[in-house]
Amino acid sequence: MFAEADHSASPPRVSIPRVYNAAVDLVERNLARGRAERVAFIDDAGRYSYRELAQRVNRCANAWRRLGLRSEDRVVLLLHDSIDFPTAFLGAIRAGVVPIPCNTLLTAADYEYLLADSRARAVVVSAPLAPAIASLAARLDSLEHVIVSGAAVDSTVDFSAWIALESDDAPAAATTADDVCFWLYSSGSTGSPKGAVHLHADLIQTAELYARPVLGIAPDDVVFSAAKLFFAYGLGNALTFPLTVGATSVLMAERPTPAAVFKRLVAERPTIFYGVPTLYAAMLASADFPAREQLGMRCCVSAGEALPADLGKRWRDKTGVDILDGLGSTEMLHIFLSNRPDDVCYGTTGRPVPGYELRVVDEAGDPVAPGEIGELQVSGPTSSPYYWNNRAKSLATFLGPWTRSGDKYIVDADGRYVYCGRTDDMLKVGGVYVSPFEVEAALATHSAVLEAAVVGYADASELIKPKAFVVLKPGHEPGPALAAALQDHVKSLLAPFKYPRWIEFVGDLPKTATGKIQRFKLRAPRRT
Repeated sequence: MFAEADHSASPPRVSIPRVYNAAVDLVERNLARGRAERVAFIDDAGRYSYRELAQRVNRCANAWRRLGLRSEDRVVLLLHDSIDFPTAFLGAIRAGVVPIPCNTLLTAADYEYLLADSRARAVVVSAPLAPAIASLAARLDSLEHVIVSGAAVDSTVDFSAWIALESDDAPAAATTADDVCFWLYSSGSTGSPKGAVHLHADLIQTAELYARPVLGIAPDDVVFSAAKLFFAYGLGNALTFPLTVGATSVLMAERPTPAAVFKRLVAERPTIFYGVPTLYAAMLASADFPAREQLGMRCCVSAGEALPADLGKRWRDKTGVDILDGLGSTEMLHIFLSNRPDDVCYGTTGRPVPGYELRVVDEAGDPVAPGEIGELQVSGPTSSPYYWNNRAKSLATFLGPWTRSGDKYIVDADGRYVYCGRTDDMLKVGGVYVSPFEVEAALATHSAVLEAAVVGYADASELIKPKAFVVLKPGHEPGPALAAALQDHVKSLLAPFKYPRWIEFVGDLPKTATGKIQRFKLRAPRRT
């Protein structure tokens, strides 16, 4: 049943049998290839071999069935990163049940929306979030079971005790490569989350098209993803990719502060580290950054937001390791456009990952000329077929084999893709497109700036101009003089009409739990 990849041809081809269960493939390939005693996961409580992982997954599959869940029933996972996440996720898939990992940093109202929208029959929730979910159960007709990872509360079920009673052997659901496997909700960086449906074939495709040929992931790698498992980026980083080759994944339940990340980088010495630009910037700004000899990284990856060129260069100077900036999405499941270890060009997102086709088009859907800004669209084998219960958004996003990314790009003379901003965030100043990311990247090169976000504001004449929200590094004081200096700094790097007309100093920027800046929250009525 295992999927096999051929990397000798270009683009690579992944041969997936018609009858195929993603959980069976990802777990049992390691047992079949003599990796049973290798460490699969390290979490805050311990270490778990591939044999132990297989046992846990099988017990969980049996437990789902004992609850009366049937093929294609849905279950929501509100889990912090620990061994219980891959257990519940893969256990559901093995049983033919559809798991839906969800953001663990939302409000009770958000959880009610996700549970109601998905019509999930069960939820597995980490103990700190359990009280909020238990209070919702009475209001949601579809929600029948609340299972808690950690100490159970009230009438809920304890996850460990729940699976402990089950057999280590579990028949796998006879799913196909094109069956619905799991959902992921979009991060909500531009509005309400949308449930992107994914198929059984999608997980292994991301590993075979990106992780193996681009990252060169191998069995002796130890990987650590600061991006959480509920995020499409983190799910590939910390679950799919290491399981594909028999590597070891380090999981961390707490939020990825610089201190928490440094602790794992030093203690476990991961060889592949995955982060987001916000985290890389915060780590570089920390006085506690570990010495090079304490680290074991051979490869670092960034996604979620475009990586400012200056940030990548400073990281390389600090660590001796490049950051591979890439672009992926919930809809495409993982990275489809990326820099390469031997071909890093900061300020660009690199070149298409083999197996994916990209095009940059104008508002009419026609290809733009090289060097012109247009919307990026992608075609590839991991695209979601549709959004759950949202026909209008599905029709607007999925255009036959093409998926609209919502990002603006140009292709430079070398064939590299240069990020210009989200389609909804692009500015027209004097009739000319201005990329907010370009202005943000220019601001980020100033020694006082930690982070910046740029949005369009209307002046007294109702003309749109750039406005910047700036987070300063420690030791710098906001004020008119610094604001003027930042404006002059941008003018020295970019065409003068692109400089921010207003600069507002803030303590932090609104972000999703995955680190994406929510620029729509920064927009406001006209300013003079």
